[in-house]
Formats: sequence, structure tokens, C-alpha cells
Amino acid sequence: MADGRRISLLLLMFAMPAARGETPGAYLGELSWPVAEQKIAAAPLVIVPFAAGAKEHGPHLPMNADQAVAEYLLGAAVASLPVVVVPPVLHGWFPAFRDFPGTEVADASVFEAYMFEIGMSLVRHGARRLVFLNTGIANATGLPIAIAAREIRAQTGVPTLVVSCGDLETEESALLAEQQEGGHADEIETSINLYLQPELVRMDLAVRDYGERPRQEQTGYAPGSLSRDPDDPAHSASGIYGDATLASADKGQRALEIMAGEWLKALQQFSRVPLKKTD
Repeated sequence: MADGRRISLLLLMFAMPAARGETPGAYLGELSWPVAEQKIAAAPLVIVPFAAGAKEHGPHLPMNADQAVAEYLLGAAVASLPVVVVPPVLHGWFPAFRDFPGTEVADASVFEAYMFEIGMSLVRHGARRLVFLNTGIANATGLPIAIAAREIRAQTGVPTLVVSCGDLETEESALLAEQQEGGHADEIETSINLYLQPELVRMDLAVRDYGERPRQEQTGYAPGSLSRDPDDPAHSASGIYGDATLASADKGQRALEIMAGEWLKALQQFSRVPLKKTD
């Protein structure tokens, strides 16, 4: 079966309610230790999720917005593939949002070491391939996670993969947006939450905020930030970057479908990566 058609069918299966325990994949925390031992060793992929459980997303969205996306993607994986999903890491390194209330592991080396130790514990118990799901972006929370993943690969030979939210966006994703530009708590992220948890979204508080930074193009990686200091060029009164007022649940549903399709495709591809030969 062609990959595209297979993924469409898997997404259809995910949309249908499944009885507890009848899914191809499993959540590690729901297993007894003898069953967990067997499943970790047998699973083609063990997934380590990272998602902010409390990070600012403007005045209109709950701070668990990233966590809600992770739960959706993990549900798609468990419903479709024989993976094992470990309990998520909900606190991480968020220097761009440090001025706003939330929970942060401000020392990047501590966060990196934490992700590394989680991965190593799974390898010790038989994990054959590790996938780190990063619901942040590659050049932010993805940096310490990628270092941890690379070191696990170097020390153990176990294949590792880091998948960040940006990796799951496509040209079709970009076409969903009407805003001039965006990137945080914007039209698309607000749309996703309108679909996933509408009861927690306050559209009466949604605003358009493109910030006060001068627009310029540059070569290289320039870390961004959202500052509450009015004298800072990165000042943001709302914590938004984009136009949240243009959001709709329909856009959010389609954005999630695209992300889930790319996510399942990435998992299928990585599950076929050759393993290190052992004696």
C-alpha cells in the first residue's frame, strides 16, 4: 500500500474511538512492569515526548497549549503503530518566554541531562530506537534535546530521532493561514486549541500582535524572544506573535491532520532504520 494511502487510513482509524487495550501501541505508564519489559524490547520505536505543560500563549490561550498538541500526536501514534510512549516531560528550557509566568528549567544543561537520562534508562531496558517528540521548535527546545539524542546515539549505538513541530509543517499548512506572519499563540496555534480544547480558549481576549521589532533579513540563526520590558525591541504586551483573531476550529482541525500525517510518516520511516548488530 502506498505510504500516503496508508497514512490516510491510519488517521481515519485514529478518528474512530478504540477500546482500551486494542490499539497497536501502548502508553508505558499504563503497563505493569513485566508487560512493559516485553513491550519496550519488542517495540520498533519508543517515544519520549516533551511538551510545555505551563508556558505562556497569550491572554486568550491556556498555558498547556503545547501539551494538548502532544497528546493528540501521541494518540495518533498509539492508535496506529506498535510504539511505546513514555510519560511526557512537561517542564523545559524556554528562554524566549522567561519574562512571563509559567514553569521553566532555566539551566539548559539540566534540561539536556534530564532528557539524556530518560533516554538512557529506556535503552538499558531494551529500547531499540528512540524518538524524541519536541512540541517546541528545533532551534529552541530542540537544541538541548538534540544534544541528548546525539550523545545517546554515540554512547550506545541506538538510533535516535528528534521530531519538532516545525518538521511537521508543510506547504499546505502555510496556506491555511491568513495572517501576515506568525509563530506563537497566533492564528494557527489558536485554531488548533479551538479544535482541541475550545472550552479553555478566550477569543474575546485574542489580539493581533506583530511586535515592535524592525523587520530585517539576516544570514544565520538569531534567537528570538518575547520581552515584557517596554524598552526592549522585542517587547510584547500580549505574548503573541501573529494574528489570533483570525483563528477557527476548522483551520485547527486541518492543521492537526497535516501534522499527524507527517508525524506518522516520520515514525514509519524511522522504524525501518537499521539497528546496530549485536553478538
